[in-house]
Amino acid sequence: MPQDRNRPLYYVALTVDSLAFQVQSVAIAWHVFTLRHRPFDLGLVGLALFLPVLIFALPAGIFTDRYDRRAVAAGAIMIEALAIGAFVFAVVARVRSLDVYLAILVIIGTMRAFSTPAARTLLVSIVSPQDYLPAQALASSIRQLTVIAGPALGGVLVALSTPFALTASATAMFLSAMLIPALHIIRPADTAPPRLREAFEGVRFIWSRPVVAGAISLDLFAVLFGGATALLPAFADGIFHAGPTGLGALRSAPAVGAALVAAVLARRPLRRHVGPTLLFAVSGFGLATIGFGISKNFVLTLVLLALVGGTDMVSVVIRNGLVQLGTPDAMRGRVNAVENVFIGASNELGEFESGTLANFIGVVPAVVAGGVGTLAVIALWGMFFPALRRADRFG
Repeated sequence: MPQDRNRPLYYVALTVDSLAFQVQSVAIAWHVFTLRHRPFDLGLVGLALFLPVLIFALPAGIFTDRYDRRAVAAGAIMIEALAIGAFVFAVVARVRSLDVYLAILVIIGTMRAFSTPAARTLLVSIVSPQDYLPAQALASSIRQLTVIAGPALGGVLVALSTPFALTASATAMFLSAMLIPALHIIRPADTAPPRLREAFEGVRFIWSRPVVAGAISLDLFAVLFGGATALLPAFADGIFHAGPTGLGALRSAPAVGAALVAAVLARRPLRRHVGPTLLFAVSGFGLATIGFGISKNFVLTLVLLALVGGTDMVSVVIRNGLVQLGTPDAMRGRVNAVENVFIGASNELGEFESGTLANFIGVVPAVVAGGVGTLAVIALWGMFFPALRRADRFG
């Protein structure tokens, strides 16, 4: 494939898959919550998606480094789409058992354990190192635009029909899975047989670099304590009485802030003071989360959620730059698989933490406690990782 078509093809595949993910997230969360109207059930959704990622992180890293990353990503996305089809069948059959839906979500989580690290290595394989930060910021902008449109679209589709919303999501994922294999990857696949001991090299590599370890673990605990957006169905239903369309607006608000920040970073990439900037951004994330928790005004809540998304985007760009540019290509799969446990899966674990806490102390106190916990983590990480606090550049 001509190189001038390679990057646009990647962006199209990214857009379609991200849009599908957002629509299905709204549909699944809303359907599960309406079964029993219990915030704890939203936490169980997060746990069902997290545990497979934790269990399969090391095998997924080996697969990503040893086999064609396009095939790994596309195959896992295809199976996930089939699992969504099973979810649709259960909804149409009026299945009320939460266990059935959680079992399907475990399959989805397993496929994400393999697709996520593989997909994260694709962009860095089709651009030069000096072009990676602007390209990654542009990819983040595109992703955030779909995160804006996806939940809003998902809310509208769910208001019409949950099965239709999920079917549309599965169809989009099939399209993405067909586009990914057409990407031209310069580095040929390594066909050497996987060895279990090599799986732990990603862990050793991360912890041998204090700046990378600090950035990844900081985001882990920030997202863990600040995973309050998992409770948005409860806010939309019980506090604002806005229904699925209101849920779509709430889910879109963080992406609006993230997209605006990503657009700025695409034009003016971060080059200096990356460590202090990361700590400042995560502090803003915690403060905005507290404000979101105590707000009783729908418009103000949207603004605060946009601040949550904007500050989170800064930390995402910095972390991605530290990990992708600081990792040898031969190890990117294993490093990204470990990062997926720390970062990607911590979203689901954060959902479980927020849902469980809300079940005991209430939705609003759980959100506020999460924001306070994030600020506490910032103070501790500033002491535990002085190299991160002083980090100036990505390289």
